[in-house]
Amino acid sequence: MKKYLLPEGGEFYKANLHCHSTYSDGEYSPEELKRMYMAQGYSAIAYTEHNLMIPHPELNDENFVALMGYELHFQDEDFAPGADKMYIKMHRTTCGINFISPAPDQTLQPCYHRTMYPHPDNPVGMNRWRPLINYDHDAPDFMHYHNTEHINNAIKMHKDLGFFCALNHPGFNQESFEEYTSYEGLDAVEITNFSGLTYGTLDYCEREYDDLLRTGHRICCIATDDNHNHDRSRPERRLDSFGGFTMIKAPKLDYVELVKALKNGDCYASQGPLIHELYIEDGKVHITCSCAREIRMNTGCRRCEIKWATNGVPVTQAVFTVQPTDDYIRITVTDGNGLHANTRAYFIDELL
Repeated sequence: MKKYLLPEGGEFYKANLHCHSTYSDGEYSPEELKRMYMAQGYSAIAYTEHNLMIPHPELNDENFVALMGYELHFQDEDFAPGADKMYIKMHRTTCGINFISPAPDQTLQPCYHRTMYPHPDNPVGMNRWRPLINYDHDAPDFMHYHNTEHINNAIKMHKDLGFFCALNHPGFNQESFEEYTSYEGLDAVEITNFSGLTYGTLDYCEREYDDLLRTGHRICCIATDDNHNHDRSRPERRLDSFGGFTMIKAPKLDYVELVKALKNGDCYASQGPLIHELYIEDGKVHITCSCAREIRMNTGCRRCEIKWATNGVPVTQAVFTVQPTDDYIRITVTDGNGLHANTRAYFIDELL
């Protein structure tokens, strides 16, 4: 019996699920970003400003969906949120999480701080955009403290409202294994954060994804740009756009359907390669993809399988055997430039 791991029906939609505009510390306006990304084949952007969830319904049309979300950074408790301290101790541990609203009419931002600036490069901060934020005016300011209990409470607040919750840039966060595996209720982790790679952090994070999987987190992986595009006037600086994207398989290009597909794990992460088909039949998993140097299957144990290109001929498909002792399987496609596409993990009870 054939079972499709990426849905047989629907269409793939290319999305950037982590994006900063001039509403926080990005260089381009939301409208400019829409034009830039649509020119590169994208159908959706999640506008995830620092600490600000701002809807952009004016950007939606039949070919583009503006997803509504925001990014929270949880910092050490020895300094309070504020323009003068929020980003001073960048060498200290942090935790970044993106929250994407499940529907365009769910505009309530659960965690809000009235005076915390999004970034010192944007000194007008919260006061400028406060009229655009839907928050509970009777709730106390949300303090961005970096501890497991505080972070898990924030995740739960969003999960109760149906948000999609993703752990951002594990390499940049510099958290310990004990810290990043202690978070509960996540839907995804950024296996690629292109901004982190562009600026030098170790943000292609297969190891962290496997750590989460092996400690009981049944989550998908996504690839994002986290684009800020600073210093665009300097040609030697590479813009942090178009280097990490998530392909979402959904019935149609619709806000609710895209988020539903993400929460179902009907997606894959990529730095460039494309995955066309993924299914399991008679205990074997089949994948077809764009031209690749290698296709490998990793599992929840030491066993793995790989198919290489031979004699200069790229590989575009592979068949791997799934064993009951594998715990889970996930597949990575690597092209001739060393760029990766990553499926999510599929656990054995889903497969056999």
